[in-house]
Amino acid sequence: MIFKINRIIKYLILSDLIFWTGWGLINPIFAIFIVEKIEGGTAAVAGIASAIYWILKSLFRIPISVFLDIFPGERDDYWALVLGFFLASLVSFGYLFASKPFHIYFLQVIFAFAMALALSGWSAIFTKHIDKGWEATEWGLDATLVGLGIGLSGAVGGMVVMQFGFFPIFIAVGVLGIFSSLLLLVLKDEIKELLGHGAHFSLKESLQKKS
Repeated sequence: MIFKINRIIKYLILSDLIFWTGWGLINPIFAIFIVEKIEGGTAAVAGIASAIYWILKSLFRIPISVFLDIFPGERDDYWALVLGFFLASLVSFGYLFASKPFHIYFLQVIFAFAMALALSGWSAIFTKHIDKGWEATEWGLDATLVGLGIGLSGAVGGMVVMQFGFFPIFIAVGVLGIFSSLLLLVLKDEIKELLGHGAHFSLKESLQKKS
């Protein structure tokens, strides 16, 4: 059976695919980068860096999501998504200048906040605009394409590092991430047109409407 994906869902999936395909380049080589290029870099430093990201992203996610849900409309969700993807992309460029463990830790804090912001906005918009009757299919389509993108780019990332070093990897990740955030600007007018209310509402007014 053939189904048609609406425009907003289509661009959300495409942007997600591009963004995570970029970050898939880093996945297999990040620990190696820390050990080889960071002064005092060890497996323990790589483990702490990973822990900082996952723990803080998890802690940031609920407060950010609650904040976005307080306001009616989706303009706040939309800009959280765009800003989150863009800020996360800058982290990749930051790795190029990192030389000590605390540089990596600081970048991981920014990355955690950026991804909590982006994922909160992405999930909210995707959930509200998903095509009725095709919920499992469209969630599955996003997960499948992102998984394939990360898998393929992981193999590419390892080979590129062997041939050319880490520099082109971090540049590519940053460029793909920025492109994915700019791609979402295609939806700016549609979000504004379909959802005329957003973060310009006062917090007091929004809380009153929620109660």
